[in-house]
Amino acid sequence: MKRLAITSSLVAMLFTSMPTHADDGLFTGDVKLACEAILCLSSGGRPDECSPAITRYFGIVRKKAKETREARKEFLQQCPDASQDEQMVLLIDAISIGAGNCDAAALNSSSWRLNSTLPAYCSTYSDHGYTDITPPMFVGLPERGGLWVEQVDYETALLQYNARIAAEDEEARRLAQFNGGN
Repeated sequence: MKRLAITSSLVAMLFTSMPTHADDGLFTGDVKLACEAILCLSSGGRPDECSPAITRYFGIVRKKAKETREARKEFLQQCPDASQDEQMVLLIDAISIGAGNCDAAALNSSSWRLNSTLPAYCSTYSDHGYTDITPPMFVGLPERGGLWVEQVDYETALLQYNARIAAEDEEARRLAQFNGGN
């Protein structure tokens, strides 16, 4: 239900000012892609129609991570409605920091794997009123090889983690008995 309400709100906001005829100047180029990227990066599911906008957005790469974030933010700001209200401004900020950095794979490949608390920028991105992003969850303990997983995979990952920990603990007990018995 939240997804439908969010998507409807975003579509209405982003496209209320769009002309209705191609001759009147429909959005094209980066302006069109920026508006589409905002829509696509605000939802948990991305249809094939999102590919050009997502490819353009993630194709913006600079030498430093901060420069990449700023360049991506500038790209999104090309959408005329990106500064429509405070919530849209905050959405652009949340997307530029969180998109591509807040899924399980990204968190596990960063130093954040050693932390079981979701980064604040990911919470901001997933909790924003205009997004429908399901944040990943942490399974286990960082010091015992815990990891981030997508919520849909949580139960399976928890079972696998617990089985691995039980096997490791059993092996440690056997080793301790063997070393103590000599």
